Amino acid sequence: MPNMIRHAEENDFKGILRLLGQLNPEDPVIKDGRDKTVFNQILRDKNFHIFVLVENDRVISTCYLNIVPNITRNASPYGIIENVVTDSAFRKQGYGKKLIHFTLDYAWSVGCYKVMLQTGSRREGTRKFYESCGFDPNEKFAFVARPPSQSQQSV
Repeated sequence: MPNMIRHAEENDFKGILRLLGQLNPEDPVIKDGRDKTVFNQILRDKNFHIFVLVENDRVISTCYLNIVPNITRNASPYGIIENVVTDSAFRKQGYGKKLIHFTLDYAWSVGCYKVMLQTGSRREGTRKFYESCGFDPNEKFAFVARPPSQSQQSV
């Protein structure tokens, strides 16, 4: 069966978790079901999209697109792509680029005036990959804030 890109479905949950484990191996395993609850919430929300590239009934690439309503830019929404990962056994074969192009096309089809993504990767290859998908690293600067750690809060 040739590869296919589509919205994630409930039965894709384990395959997506497997890929996200490759993306963030330091993340703790969630045992109380919160991950499944959030996954189902994402599937139900019209502004949240998890896309998967499937080959032979196996999820081999995934990414997450948030569509953010906006009152500027002629009230046009914008998109944010997160959690882009292709199975390590299938990298450098064009699957990730195919998925990113599909995701961008979807964002344009729903009226997004821009799509942004950030990467924590310091690898030059990752940056070149995103540039080859059409992302401009000089367009904007990103800043990230995180909540204070528990130890800082008690000080």
